This record gives sequence, C-alpha cells and structure tokens, in this order.
Amino acid sequence: MHSSKSLVLDVNQWLSKRIIGQERLLERMLMALLCGGHLLVEGAPGLAKTRAIKELASAVEGDFHRIQFTPDLLPSDITGTEIYRPEDGSFKFQQGPVFHNLLLADEVNRAPAKVQSALLEAMAEGQISIGSQTYALPNLFMVMATQNPIEQEGTYPLPEAQLDRFLMQVNVGYPDRDAELSILNLVRAEAGAGVTEASKPEQPPVRLTQQDIFAARQDLLNVHMADPVERYIVELVMASRSPSGSLADQLDFGASPRGTIALDLCARALAWIGNRDFVTPDDVQNVALDVLRHRLILSFEAQAQGFTSDQAVQALLNQVATP
Repeated sequence: MHSSKSLVLDVNQWLSKRIIGQERLLERMLMALLCGGHLLVEGAPGLAKTRAIKELASAVEGDFHRIQFTPDLLPSDITGTEIYRPEDGSFKFQQGPVFHNLLLADEVNRAPAKVQSALLEAMAEGQISIGSQTYALPNLFMVMATQNPIEQEGTYPLPEAQLDRFLMQVNVGYPDRDAELSILNLVRAEAGAGVTEASKPEQPPVRLTQQDIFAARQDLLNVHMADPVERYIVELVMASRSPSGSLADQLDFGASPRGTIALDLCARALAWIGNRDFVTPDDVQNVALDVLRHRLILSFEAQAQGFTSDQAVQALLNQVATP
C-alpha cells in the first residue's frame, strides 16, 4: 500500500514530464494543495500556467473548473445565484463554479474589484453568502489565480486584503533554451498522436484521493521544526513590520500573521516533499520570496525608485541572522 507521500511524489514526477521548464511552479502548486492554501501566479501569456493546474486536476480526485475573468463578469457568475421557480413561487439556489474542488481564476486582474472580492469570503472562510443564506464549499477547495503583469493595459490591481488570502505568489519566467526545445518536442509528439488511437492525453500513474491529501496535511504537522527555526520565521516577519536601515523608508506595511503561518506551513511542505522529517533555515529562505512578496506594501518613494518587493524580502533575509 502506497503512503500519501509516495503518491504525491509520483504525481510531482509525472507533472514534471507534462509541464517543462516550470519546476518551481509545479512544486508550489503541490505545496499549496498540501497546505490547504491558494496560489497566485503572475507571468506573461503562454507560460503553461493554465495547463499546469489542468494537469494537476487530472491527478486529483475532485472536480475542476476554469473561470475566464473579464471586465463584464458579475459576482454571481462566480458564486451562483437564486433562480425563481414560477411553479411554486419559490427560489432555488443554483451553485456557481466556486463550488468545485479546484478552481482556476484565469487573468483574475482583468475583472473589477466587485468580482475579485466575490472570491474573498470563499478563499478565507470556505463558504459564500447569498442573501441570508450561507453555503459551505467543498472540504477540498483550492484557488489558483493567474494574473498578467500589472503594467499591461486593462488590468485592475488586486486589493491588499485579497492578496493576503493567497498562501503564495509565484512569478513565472520564460524557460531556458533546453526546456524550450523539449517543449517543442512534447507539443509535436502530442500533435502527432492526435491522429491515432493514442491521442488520449497521457493519464497520471496514480490519482490522489481527497483522503490522501487530507492525510498528507496531517503529516505536515508532524514535520519537526526546532525552536530556533520557529523564532527565525517570527523574526523575519517582525523585521518586515519594524524595518531598519534603508528598509525603514521603503516599507510602509509588513506581513500580517497570515505571513507567519504561511512561512511555517510552506517550509514544512517543502521539507515533506523533499522527504525530510525536519525543517531547516534553508527551507524558510527557499519559500520566503513566494510567501512574502505580495504581503509587503512598499512606500511611494520606493516604488518611484523602482524598488521591488522581491528586493525587500531579500533585504530582510540579509538583515535577520540565520540560526
């Protein structure tokens, strides 16, 4: 009988063959699933963001839905709405796509604030409210939102309160030459198979049940974290709230307690995926950028000088002593 860890590692290995050149994104997707959090992915079009979550969904027991965010989208298009039944004069709630286990919010910053905030309660509370009624979402619920870089036209920046609901923000870059060549070969092979009986998409070797995922989440809590590593996480967050040196003029607000919790969970998940039963300071540093970059609010002066949140996180890592 396979353990939940071996199943997750098998899925991770299979995904790396289906999505080439985006190893960090794949790892972060699995970590978000294991931590019970949500993922924000930013990058230019065509970098396999949508394909990655679709491939993950094919390896997980549960239903998947994709929402294309547009400027004319309504909140009810996400949450669902009450339908009037003339035969008995009653209203019946018709569930929206948010009631799926895995939800892809594609180009989430293409929609205005009202629609973006429709995801807020769902992501934070695992429920939505329509009128006086509250409806619970599935126990397994993960949002992966993609967003185009803010400098592109026709986008609406996500509000800080919503950004803080995401466990991590992953910035996706272009693949290197070797990966680009492998992508060409993979797409050509898939296109060639399209005219044969073998055209069916390659199926994952295993399928993660929801029970496997919940068992893995319990395993994460058993990963040992020494007191110095725990204090290191807290000191990083505290340094973001009371910055010293040049950072004092560049940071207006630091990470919330959600940032502390996310650093703890993600460091544990990284150690767990790495087949270790303890967390090291390197694990914390490895996840710090993705956990903190969307939680730090830069001052106007810092933004005007081209200072980025990634630079701020790196400065924090340089300032706080590693245990």
